Amino acid sequence: MGKLFRSSSNRVLGGVCAGVAEYFGWNVGSVRLIWLVLSVLGVGSPVLFYLILALLMPSADNQKESYEERMNKRLGK
Repeated sequence: MGKLFRSSSNRVLGGVCAGVAEYFGWNVGSVRLIWLVLSVLGVGSPVLFYLILALLMPSADNQKESYEERMNKRLGK
């Protein structure tokens, strides 16, 4: 298995559910449905967990660029 990233192509809010689905090879709709059901039931604060993952998980967009390209972008070259 690779690294866990937020999805860049199949995102609705932050791309967390799509990233988790891609990582485990699951259906994105199923992951979103499970998250929705857990949120409605209030089991374990899934909304807070989602926000934490959205902040901590790197975006898949950033991984496509090389280090040199990111530094050039930061320096305005």
